[in-house]
Amino acid sequence: MDGPPTDPPAVLLCGEVRTGLLPARDAVDERTAARLLRLRADERVRLSRRPVRHAVSPDVLTGVDCRLPAADARIRAVGTVAARAVLVEGRVLQTTAHFRLPSAGDDRRRPWGHYLVRPGLLVPVGRFRAGAVADGHLAGRRPDELDTGAIAEALAARISRRRELDHDPPLRTPVTALRWSALPATEGTAPSLSLTVDDRLRTLRLRIPGDLAPALVAAFCEDLALHDWLLTTVGDRLDGLRPATADDTALLATLRPLVDHLLHLWLPRARLDSTLAPLWDVLEDTTGFTRQWESLAQRIRDQLAIRALTGRTTAEGTGR
Repeated sequence: MDGPPTDPPAVLLCGEVRTGLLPARDAVDERTAARLLRLRADERVRLSRRPVRHAVSPDVLTGVDCRLPAADARIRAVGTVAARAVLVEGRVLQTTAHFRLPSAGDDRRRPWGHYLVRPGLLVPVGRFRAGAVADGHLAGRRPDELDTGAIAEALAARISRRRELDHDPPLRTPVTALRWSALPATEGTAPSLSLTVDDRLRTLRLRIPGDLAPALVAAFCEDLALHDWLLTTVGDRLDGLRPATADDTALLATLRPLVDHLLHLWLPRARLDSTLAPLWDVLEDTTGFTRQWESLAQRIRDQLAIRALTGRTTAEGTGR
């Protein structure tokens, strides 16, 4: 029996993650999460409960025959883009679309069967430079070029329309996009990253060991995107927050959904491959993700404590 096809090693991984709140009043339970993410009948949803509930759909494939975004050339590629959905604690929905490029392209287009047995692989027709494709992907597509973000967004919309959801979320939150590329690290050098934040779009350049599975890299990008989304969402909600008063119901209306639905989700590195976990050290050194989060969480606790103290003092004064 023939084994899986053997291809040249990948020299570039690219993808995009969309992160947002699931459109439901309450977090969905494990059984509902499995139904929402069962995108294929022939594969099960992967579920885990520690350290938080985490559900991962099977991959779905989109066949493409189009030009790749490239900084210095027009490059055609044929193959499939892999996409999947992740649901964190039944509350936060992430969708990711990604592909890999081999070290060598084909000199001609082959029949579709050749590409369908290579999930997530795009094969360039003719010569290409991996660095130029990485730059073009991060810069944003031009007309008639591959758009991984559109594939991820379409998958999010497909899940969000499901009838199991009541479309009454407890708070209004942004949807953020993390567009990423990963090139092999130079032999003997540690993995590295560079993150740029621009409104709701984040761009991430990675240098990683060349033999890493695309799914592991995608999982790292999902983890980063989740924690960036948490920072963005909580920071936006606290922006312009008025000081606490004894009867400030507006303050509680702002802070309580954050406490009930989001604060317990901050667990960076909990699910990362050990090879990529050191990238979080780089991220913490350059952006201070956790320091920012601890500052926001402490601000929430302080506001609630002040309100409780003010309310108790007022009640005692009234009782005299």
